[in-house]
Amino acid sequence: IVEMSEDKVVAVIMVGGPTKGTRFRPLSFNTPKPLIPLAGQPMIHHPISACKKIPNLAQIFLIGFYEEREFALYVSSISNELRIPVRYLKEDKPHGSAGALYYFRDRIMEEKPSHVFLLNCDVCCSFPLQDILDAHRRYGGIGTMLVIKVSAEAASQFGELIADPDTKELLHYTEKPETFVSDLINCGVYVFTSDIFKAIEGVYNQMRETSSNYNHFQYATRSVPADFVRLDQDILSPLAGKKQLYTYENKDFWEQIKTPGKSLKCSDLYLSQLRETSPHLLASGDGTNKKPMIVGDVYIHPSVKLHPTAKIGPNVSISANVRVGPGARLINCIILDDVEIKDNAVVINSIIGWKSSIGRWSRVQASGDDNERLGITILGEAVTVEDEVAVIGSIVLQNKTLNASVQDDIIL
Repeated sequence: IVEMSEDKVVAVIMVGGPTKGTRFRPLSFNTPKPLIPLAGQPMIHHPISACKKIPNLAQIFLIGFYEEREFALYVSSISNELRIPVRYLKEDKPHGSAGALYYFRDRIMEEKPSHVFLLNCDVCCSFPLQDILDAHRRYGGIGTMLVIKVSAEAASQFGELIADPDTKELLHYTEKPETFVSDLINCGVYVFTSDIFKAIEGVYNQMRETSSNYNHFQYATRSVPADFVRLDQDILSPLAGKKQLYTYENKDFWEQIKTPGKSLKCSDLYLSQLRETSPHLLASGDGTNKKPMIVGDVYIHPSVKLHPTAKIGPNVSISANVRVGPGARLINCIILDDVEIKDNAVVINSIIGWKSSIGRWSRVQASGDDNERLGITILGEAVTVEDEVAVIGSIVLQNKTLNASVQDDIIL
């Protein structure tokens, strides 16, 4: 008898495409959203490294409709680093998360895995994948989804669901409901058996029948093409209450990375996770022995040049080849590659784009409320802030030079 634990698993990570990244401008103009760094690693690195921890993982697929060249470099370097095949599968057009899974079903199933993990790239959590798989094997359904309890006010922005408190069966699922249904929401992390493909095929066939038959109101009024199948509305809702789908409650952190402001919060969550899992990756220093003062959780790329009189943290992530001058102060910010921060500049609650330059005695800051549109200051690529200029609560598009102070503004 073949031991069950020898079964192969594969992971699929949905990365979306350029139409979806509009809320991530100006950062997404020159880098796909999944490759924008959080806690010093591309956003997508966090789910990928969680997948790597699953025993018997055969391969990882990224599915999206970005151009392949945008991911080629990352995919080859991460495959080498993790010694596991990571492949980018490009959709010819958006098919929806279930539709994309079905579209690439032959590739995904080529190693005959017993289970398929499905993760959304734009969620930030600890990805307790082994726990979900163990729970899924106990429940014995087609799929198990990660869920989390949130406040009643926050719940309506997500997919709300009702689960049996004892068996954890998914009983009811509704996407962004008008009225309060439940404080349990879908985290966008799933594990399925191969039966999920039969379930999607069933929905396809139903949609084909009904698209030619207008009395079926639900499908007739859909403004989406017949080969576009959404996992939540088209698969989870109809399968709920049929002993097919189950839930596993996430007791850890979870956040959806919808905006650059949220990415600052997620960077913070991942830095504090590093403090638990790999503290050696975080910077330390107390302002003596030519080392700057580091406060709280801070990630600094090895190539960064920091003046010993700078003070950094908490929640700061500094990417490659950044130069930080004397007396600079950085708090709650992400500094991307090749930025120069000159003497005595201050950066608070901000994201500084690649190759930007912050002048002497300048201030780049914001309120820090990531729910406000201008709660985080964002500088696009190659923005120059001249000496003694304040940029407060603003978004600045790439290649701009600011020689006068701005506040609460979007500079195009």
